[in-house]
Amino acid sequence: MAMEWMPILLECVQNVGRNIAPLTKTANKPGPSLGVGAGGDPIRQVDLAAEKAIVDTLLAHEISFILISEESGIIRYGDKPEENYVIVDPIDGTTNLTRGIPFYATSIAVSTKPELQFVHAALVSDLSHNVTYTAEKGGGAQRNGRKISPSTEDSLDEAVIGIDLNTYKVREIAPRITGLLEKAKHIRHLGANSLELCYVADGTTDAFIDIRGKLRVTDTAAAWLIINEAGAKITTPTGEPLNARLDPREKVTFVAAGNSRLHKIILDHIKA
Repeated sequence: MAMEWMPILLECVQNVGRNIAPLTKTANKPGPSLGVGAGGDPIRQVDLAAEKAIVDTLLAHEISFILISEESGIIRYGDKPEENYVIVDPIDGTTNLTRGIPFYATSIAVSTKPELQFVHAALVSDLSHNVTYTAEKGGGAQRNGRKISPSTEDSLDEAVIGIDLNTYKVREIAPRITGLLEKAKHIRHLGANSLELCYVADGTTDAFIDIRGKLRVTDTAAAWLIINEAGAKITTPTGEPLNARLDPREKVTFVAAGNSRLHKIILDHIKA
């Protein structure tokens, strides 16, 4: 009998909210050094509290799983952990949270195998605005339980396009997107990539691009399914289907757009 994952994922994020609530008031204060997470970023107490909420919820349901987390790395739980791969970014946008910028999310994806293409259930929850995006393979995508669809905008003049340039390699990347930057008039980056991809899925924005080679698959696994189930388009910067090994050290690059026409226009403006 197939497991009903969505009620469990929704319970996970409810527990995340409860666990981190006491910490958000002091998240901007210096704390003890907790080392560096599996994804390479410094660990904060709020990240660990969010991850614990997710793990504890899954264990309470007696689920066997392999946790693939930006914080703790890869950990096996239960008697048959290979049955489920749970890919987690407990807090995507921790810097926003610690600075009081209300744009951060919890991202959880479930897969049958350790590859992105086998993700079958996903949740990205905007923890500041009580908005949760969900998707199950073949079942479409929802925002707070209501079906979503992406934008039909296909003009670079009018499109709102997110571009993540947050990297020391900006000198290498900038020449590849100069043509796009010259044509697009509405460029954004908000600081929580999983949530920005969901904004493409529901038509809030028209596209989102990350060609840095820095973004981890833990940030994108859930949003990848939500994007696809909503009917938007996400590929590699060369137009190939996006797939990746599910590992906290694995990096991805992508171009996501609300429709195929805008997607092709963006690809044509990006130099390989």
